[in-house]
Amino acid sequence: MKLLLVDGHYYLYRSHFAIRGLTNSKGEPTNAIFGFIKALRKMIADLGPTHAAVIWDHGLPERRTALQPEYKQNRAEMPDDLRPQEIWLEQNIALLGPASFSVPNTEADDLIASYARAAEALEAEIVIATNDKDILQLVGERIRIYSTAKADTGADSFALLGPAEVAAKWGVPPDRIGDVLALTGDSSDNIPGVPGVGSKTAVKLVNALGPVPGLLARAAEIEPEKLRDKISASSALILANREMVRLDEHLPLPVPIDQLAIRPDYPRLIEAVKACEFKSLLAEIQAEAAPRSAEQSELF
Repeated sequence: MKLLLVDGHYYLYRSHFAIRGLTNSKGEPTNAIFGFIKALRKMIADLGPTHAAVIWDHGLPERRTALQPEYKQNRAEMPDDLRPQEIWLEQNIALLGPASFSVPNTEADDLIASYARAAEALEAEIVIATNDKDILQLVGERIRIYSTAKADTGADSFALLGPAEVAAKWGVPPDRIGDVLALTGDSSDNIPGVPGVGSKTAVKLVNALGPVPGLLARAAEIEPEKLRDKISASSALILANREMVRLDEHLPLPVPIDQLAIRPDYPRLIEAVKACEFKSLLAEIQAEAAPRSAEQSELF
């Protein structure tokens, strides 16, 4: 089994801002739909997964908002032209083959983490398509991150980030990413960090003193004194942040893993793409569908 897990809202926004001004003849925005379909098709072509799911955010978990009521309150409202495309994608992206779903009051990264750990226990290969820093905590022998940003092998290529790549970029192994974030916070999620502590300082502290609980227990060893005082004064914040960035890895799975086998629905997909008026994309999909239709005809 090779399982592809896609962060739906990351690719929704990425596609929206990468392609602007695309509409159909009715004036309906289609830029994010087009970009998302192209990106997903590229992932499947690049990776050849046997199973896949696009997972969406659906509200915030109570455990995080209870810890920090301002969590993600800095996020701007979704653009008006993106909302109908979000609905279209949530309803139709499964036509390409991957499942598509969300769970109320659950963030995609927690659900992705739960699927990744469950598949890891089955000795599957797992690839996660996201730009979420929290997800880096999962990276290991069987779990890697799919990235098309600055891939070494060319602009149209991709990279798979494993433990070595994460450590090279962050300065700590994947299982210490959460400890670094506990110190620095995450401005994109409105999680405040220790004042004056940036990523370089956080990495040095984590490498020298270990994970957050041990680091705080050994705070007396921190030099200089000014930094030691900052860490000691912020111990409650650091512990809360560590819990904030902890992924829920054992949530109930709304769709069993064995039901995530990729099964394109070409007839309905073709009609959906026709309605969006993606001519070149439609031609590609029709060409793919033709051999499948011929195979099915031979069976009968």
